[in-house]
Amino acid sequence: MKTSRLDVRLDTSLELLLEHAPNTASARVLATVVATAGSTYRKPGARMLIMADGSYLGLLSGGCLEADLKIHAQEVLESGLPRAVEYDMRGPDDILFGIGAGCEGAMRVLLEPAGPGSSAATALKAAARATDFSRPTVLLSVHESAEIPLGTCAPAPPAPAMLIDAAASALMECTSRNLEWTEAGRRARALVQYLAPPPHVLICGAGPDAQPVARSARALGWRVSVVDHRPAFVVAADFPGAAVSLCDPRRLRSAVALEHCHAAVVMSHHLPSDAMYLREMAQTGLPAYIGLLGPEARRTRLAQELGPLADSLKSRLHGPVGIDIGAVTPEGIALAIVSQIHAWLAGRYPAVPATR
Repeated sequence: MKTSRLDVRLDTSLELLLEHAPNTASARVLATVVATAGSTYRKPGARMLIMADGSYLGLLSGGCLEADLKIHAQEVLESGLPRAVEYDMRGPDDILFGIGAGCEGAMRVLLEPAGPGSSAATALKAAARATDFSRPTVLLSVHESAEIPLGTCAPAPPAPAMLIDAAASALMECTSRNLEWTEAGRRARALVQYLAPPPHVLICGAGPDAQPVARSARALGWRVSVVDHRPAFVVAADFPGAAVSLCDPRRLRSAVALEHCHAAVVMSHHLPSDAMYLREMAQTGLPAYIGLLGPEARRTRLAQELGPLADSLKSRLHGPVGIDIGAVTPEGIALAIVSQIHAWLAGRYPAVPATR
C-alpha cells in the first residue's frame, strides 16, 4: 500500500497567537514578517501580537527587535494606520538601529491593528478554522501600496482580483510567494502566504507517560488526538487542548481520521492493544510516521503478532521511538519523541535512534 506524507506547516505562530491571545477587547497590533534577506531568526509569515500595555506574544527575533517594534506598534495603535518597518542588520548598517545584533540579515515587518473585529483578526481566525479542519488556505499581507489598504486579509472580495488570483495559484502550487507590481510608476508588494495544516499527532495510549508527550506537542501549537481503550485513562483534563476519546483499538479508523494525522505514537503499554493499533494503521497506509514505545524485543514480538502486515509498516515504524538524548524521565522521553517527530516532519530525520 502506497504511503504518502501529508503537507504540513511547522511555523504554528498563527495557532499559538489565537490560542493564547487575551479574550478581552483590548487593543493590539499584529506584527508579521513579510520579507527577509540573509540570516534571520524568523522567516516570512511569522507573527507576533503586541498589546497596548507593551506585553507581547511570540517573537520575531531573538529579543533584538521587540523593544523597537513595541514603539512602532504604539504609533500604529494611536494612528490606527498600518505601516511596514525594516531592519537591516548586515554589516555596518546594524549600527544605525542601535541594536548591534550582528545577525547578518534584513527583515521587513508589517504592523497593523488587530483588535477584535479588525480585518486582520477576522482573516487569521478564518485561516485557522480552515487548517483546523486539515484544509490548506492562503493569507494575503499587503505591505507596500498607495492604492490598496495595507494589512492582512483573506483572498476574497474586497481584495483586488489580482491578489485573489495569486492566492489561488499559491494554493494550487502549495507554496508562498512574494508578489510585486507597479501602481502609477510606484512599487507595490504583498506576501501571499500558503498555509498548510499544522502537525496533527495521534497518541495511542493515555497513560501517565502520554501526558508529557501531549503537552510537548501542544506547546508547539500542534493538534493532538489521544485514544485509549481504558475508561479510567480517558480523562480530558489530563490532556489540555487535546481531543481525547475512548476507543476500541480494533476500531481506530472509525474513531480517528487517520488521513489527517501526520504522525502517531503507539504507547498503551498493552501488547494486544498496541498490535491492534498497528494493524489498523497498517491496513490504511496512514500515517506515514508511526513511533513505537518500548525496546527492540517488543517491536519484534509485535511484528510476529502482525504477520504479513508487518512488512507494510517497515518504512513507517520508528522504534524505539525518539532521539537518543539520554532521557530517563517521562518528560525527557516526551522531549525525545516530539523532537524526532519534528525532525521527521522537517525532513531532517536523526541518524541515531533512541535506545530504551
